[in-house]
Amino acid sequence: MAGPENPIEDFRQALAATLRALGHEREAELSYTADKPGMSGKQARVPQPARNLPPEQVAEARGWADAFALRQRHHDPKRHLADQPPAGLPRDIHNAVEQARIEAIGARAMAGVATNLSRMTEARIKADPIARARTEAEVPLATALALMVRERLTGELPPAAAAPALEMICARIEEKAGSHLDALTDRIDDQQAFSAMLRRVLSDLGLTEDIGEEPEQDDSEQQDESDEEKPSDGDDDSDDESGGAESDTETRAEESDEAGDEGSTKQAEMDSDMMSDAEMGEEGEEGMTPWRPNQPMSDLPPDFDYRAFTDKFDEIVGAEELCDAEELTRLRAYLDQQLTHLQGAVTKLANRLQRRLMAQQNRAWDFDQEEGQLDAARLSRIVANPMHALSYKAERDTDFRDTVVTLLIDNSGSMRGRPISIAAICADILARTLERCAVKVEILGFTTRAWKGGQARERWLAEGRPAKPGRLNDLRHIVYKTADAPWRRARKNLGLMMREGLLKENIDGEALMWAHRRLLGRPEDRRILMVISDGAPVDDSTLSVNSGNYLERHLRQVIGWIEGKSPVELIAIGIGHDVTRYYKSAVTIMDAEQLGGTMVEQLAQLFEEDRGIGGRKVARR
Repeated sequence: MAGPENPIEDFRQALAATLRALGHEREAELSYTADKPGMSGKQARVPQPARNLPPEQVAEARGWADAFALRQRHHDPKRHLADQPPAGLPRDIHNAVEQARIEAIGARAMAGVATNLSRMTEARIKADPIARARTEAEVPLATALALMVRERLTGELPPAAAAPALEMICARIEEKAGSHLDALTDRIDDQQAFSAMLRRVLSDLGLTEDIGEEPEQDDSEQQDESDEEKPSDGDDDSDDESGGAESDTETRAEESDEAGDEGSTKQAEMDSDMMSDAEMGEEGEEGMTPWRPNQPMSDLPPDFDYRAFTDKFDEIVGAEELCDAEELTRLRAYLDQQLTHLQGAVTKLANRLQRRLMAQQNRAWDFDQEEGQLDAARLSRIVANPMHALSYKAERDTDFRDTVVTLLIDNSGSMRGRPISIAAICADILARTLERCAVKVEILGFTTRAWKGGQARERWLAEGRPAKPGRLNDLRHIVYKTADAPWRRARKNLGLMMREGLLKENIDGEALMWAHRRLLGRPEDRRILMVISDGAPVDDSTLSVNSGNYLERHLRQVIGWIEGKSPVELIAIGIGHDVTRYYKSAVTIMDAEQLGGTMVEQLAQLFEEDRGIGGRKVARR
């Protein structure tokens, strides 16, 4: 009950009432989380203060609630979407500075809100990469610009944790964009005018072209937005967000395939028009796509000295074998519940990827041919003029290669919590999307059976601890979804990642070899391996009796061999961990929330590169 005996309940009720009143939203709901605060629709999640309500934790929770309420009241999502710059750093800056504008409106109007927002900002900056930046290159520009705009709009100095980083880049930003940053102050109450001036700031910094006061949208962006606002043929976002109604989803996908080629043809033409001559490349011989021999994995260099003490206790196991059906159902429901707010955003990105892939696979025809298939649409000309020759049409060859994608997900203990949840749901949505485009997807996970060595270590101890034993843990490689299994059959398996005790240590090199071997056995023309990890390989039992870089050196050797000699295309995404020092094609994200968009973007780039290289039919000289 509420009252003196339960002060935290009083606090919760008061904060929820404040959220609704400040945001002018009667249906707003407030919940508490131990993970990252966030907001989805009318549901806000703020940090959970301790039961004795420490003042600093109370102020932080109030600050987050105030920020969410002000966003509901002073932010137009449709306007924001229309004004968005291209994806990447410009968009990150646009989002961060817009939030600074929203919070500044409340801080200027109410002193109490200003205090709460200040405490919240201090807590948020302590966890931001800007607090750990030691060089100018390490300073996150989006956070820095948001703090500089906040200071201009409210007069409040940035938190002390960010001061050293801001000193490194502030002078350069002021020199290039100071006047336009000052001009933002007069536009704080007009979101559209504020966004237009912010684009000038981005142009000053060389991050976008100077596109003037009014945002210009190309046809493809308008098409994307209209598709997101209304259900497309075969893609209903509401179904994707709920994660259910598999049969309805399949029905819509089939209807999309049969719904006629006109809309897809227009999309394909738009994509083609958007591709410049530079992107298409110079004309050359047909078949100039780089080719790498399909050599067996056993054909390794002599210095490949990595070994396992014993592989007798290793296992390759299906997800359904580690958990009964009832528990898998419960874990899957828990996964969906954890990431309800994320599914909508990732689904929209996945739908864009689907449209781009469908455009590449689109059937196209050459009309008015002398031979081929009779063109029934032009028979009316024969009726009107019997002397008119019959007209034929011929279908063009599609250049979209038969493709399989493997998602290899790090199931180590450091991924516990939000990172593994987001990785699971993103893999789920991508598998569903690519399946509709006839691209097969395999989802794999890797960890160990025990912490700090298992039966392999026990055998090593029993044999007298021989020197340099190699790997001393038992591998557990998990198959969540095989490439040939339909998504609806494997959907529940991804809930296994939520199981307590599953995530242990990670031996990346052998997992990469395992996933690679499975891909080499596939019949598809194009094979893509995407690795998702949040750290370097770690196994205490192995590293304690071998050199400190034993596992890392092996990982580098495996990557080098795959990138240099294998037909498999290898890309990697690091979560808070710089994987670019290992992989040639890699991207590092600092927040797991960015994973869905990054996965979609990386795959989209791969498919478009394939289209650009192999998609032109050039006559041999």
